[in-house]
Amino acid sequence: MPDHSPGSPPHSAGTTGKDWPDEIADRIESVVLVVRSKTTVPVTRAARGLVFGLVAGVLGAVAFLLLVIGIVRLLDVYLPWHPLARRVWTVDAGAAAIFLGAGAFAWRRRRPRQQA
Repeated sequence: MPDHSPGSPPHSAGTTGKDWPDEIADRIESVVLVVRSKTTVPVTRAARGLVFGLVAGVLGAVAFLLLVIGIVRLLDVYLPWHPLARRVWTVDAGAAAIFLGAGAFAWRRRRPRQQA
């Protein structure tokens, strides 16, 4: 005769001795972790890479701009030319020639678009 005292839960014939709510909770947790690892983690990595790439690009552009300004200023102020012959346009023309040459080189290296 089974003991149905208030302190002991009744045993049914279908239980295996394990706590089935814990098994279901563990299974749900594992499914959620798999879905998270396949969806949220890649999106988070992509967003993080995009943000860091944009920040690095902006900082690189600012650093390049400051470098060009510094070089132009250095050449304009400290070139050992006669004071009346030294003008800003000579340094600007030199910088423009460098950038024009770099742009022409990049233009020649481009590839035409594929025709669809």
